[in-house]
Amino acid sequence: MQIRFTKMQGAGNDFVVLDETRARLGLTAAQYRYLANRHFGVGADQILTVRPAPSEGVDFEYVIHNADGGEVEQCGNGARCFARYVHDKGLTGKRVIRVQTLSGVIAPELHADGRVTVDMGRPELEPAKVPFDIRGLAPEALGTTQKWPLALDGSASAATVWIAPVSMGNPHAVQLVDDVEQAPVAAWGPLIEKHTRFPQRVNAGFMQIVNRGEIRLRVYERGAGETLACGTGACAAVVAGIGWGLLDARVHVHTHGGLLTIEWAGGAGDSVRMTGPAEFVFEGQIEIPETL
Repeated sequence: MQIRFTKMQGAGNDFVVLDETRARLGLTAAQYRYLANRHFGVGADQILTVRPAPSEGVDFEYVIHNADGGEVEQCGNGARCFARYVHDKGLTGKRVIRVQTLSGVIAPELHADGRVTVDMGRPELEPAKVPFDIRGLAPEALGTTQKWPLALDGSASAATVWIAPVSMGNPHAVQLVDDVEQAPVAAWGPLIEKHTRFPQRVNAGFMQIVNRGEIRLRVYERGAGETLACGTGACAAVVAGIGWGLLDARVHVHTHGGLLTIEWAGGAGDSVRMTGPAEFVFEGQIEIPETL
């Protein structure tokens, strides 16, 4: 099975982009895993698929599969690459594009300098809607919100961390650390991702505050492991920091892959806006086994 693909990256978060605007490829979870595999396939954190608009009022459908083959609701860095792809491939002439995702409609905006701003929608802070199971837990007030205790299991990593559960269309657990480079991301990330209090699993964010307008961030992503950048993770971290009273409304987020800028006015009805790069890497054709 031969398919065409485009490799893209946004702040080091890398993607394989597939065009299904003419016909569905009908890939299985195993075939998505094959594409994402860095030894046998192309290699990517996520696979992004472009599909025709499913209804009036939107321009495209945007489908995301993680490296483990599972479909997920949202990917912020991917949304920027999606917008750059459909514009540069001539699939649309618009510079503001309305895109249907599994979690709702987003509206990426392309800028002349090559960056893309995405209206990521309103964050969800109610634990049940993240979803996060708070039964038996006692939160501590911080700023206008709370932080919640999360007990981690594991013989070498037993600890209780304090998190902010946030949904940006996908679930996040954000914690503060003193030094993000020394944070136990590899040890704690998998324990948080698969914690039983997150029934849909969760993206684990480790945030170091530099000042009120600047943070450093690492994210252990659900279904992908630690990535060089996570757009929704950057949004969730800034939302948590603003809610805790530690950050201003516009924050530069330093990731291992590059710089993202997140803006949020802080109100329950306010959308989060994310601006960052979206770049082509290469294009090609790959043969995928019919059965895996």
